[in-house]
Amino acid sequence: MLAALSQMALMAAVVATLAYFPLGLALALVIPLFGISFFAVLTFGGAMHFTLGLLAWWLLVFVAACVYSGFMFPWEDGEFAWPGRK
Repeated sequence: MLAALSQMALMAAVVATLAYFPLGLALALVIPLFGISFFAVLTFGGAMHFTLGLLAWWLLVFVAACVYSGFMFPWEDGEFAWPGRK
């Protein structure tokens, strides 16, 4: 079970990393339409440094990707690896 959870977390990390840049770009284009600066969103209203804000946003995307991975992971399969040759 621990091996399956670690594989699921790895899959979620890959999905979060691949989705991070396009989501951030879309957010940077849409947020100014509402009169909010992107820097304020990135730093949670100036509550933290922008580097910590980037990490916090990645963690939020990672949590969403974990939920996605939990639904997409093949839990019913007995083998969590590439199928062997027959």
